[in-house]
Amino acid sequence: MFTGIIESLGVIHAIRTEGTNKHFDVKSDISKELKVDQSISHNGVCLTVVSLGNDQHTVTAIDETLKKSNLGELKPGDKLNLERCMLNNGRFDGHIVQGHVDQTGTISSIKEENGSWIYTINYDPSHGNVTVEKGSITINGISLTCFNSEKDSFTVAIIPYTYEHTNIHQLKVGDTLNLEFDIVGKYVQRLLNG
Repeated sequence: MFTGIIESLGVIHAIRTEGTNKHFDVKSDISKELKVDQSISHNGVCLTVVSLGNDQHTVTAIDETLKKSNLGELKPGDKLNLERCMLNNGRFDGHIVQGHVDQTGTISSIKEENGSWIYTINYDPSHGNVTVEKGSITINGISLTCFNSEKDSFTVAIIPYTYEHTNIHQLKVGDTLNLEFDIVGKYVQRLLNG
């Protein structure tokens, strides 16, 4: 389980394809603290560390993960939001994040507003996911609050700290984002739909 509070930015050093899998070599400040078989959130996707070395770690994404996330679009040099699993005696600063991307969305607008940024995200509502006004959403692993919640879009506000310390600062209109919808909302939606 994660909280959506980004711990570090990683940079993709190399990507290797093996069959339908992709192996990502990621350099980060926390790579030297990781262990093989540890789960780490990469842009909101829970992946297992498979090897370590030279201040970098390697994770593998299978075809299903590549299809449901933006990982398949990434290239060497791209930045990744990283978060280790929450400690069971730690603070719960964000919200419940599983590291299971529900679907991707697209940035339809970015507006700078007096020191913060307003991002509008569009998504395909046919997957059955919903947002709730002032509810939680995870974008590329970042725990955020939705507003202007519509059937196929929502808006989030990004403060300067989040803008500087996550990969959201490198994103532009048209870019694909990983979305994990609020787990409570998902269960309520499924109960209501039978």
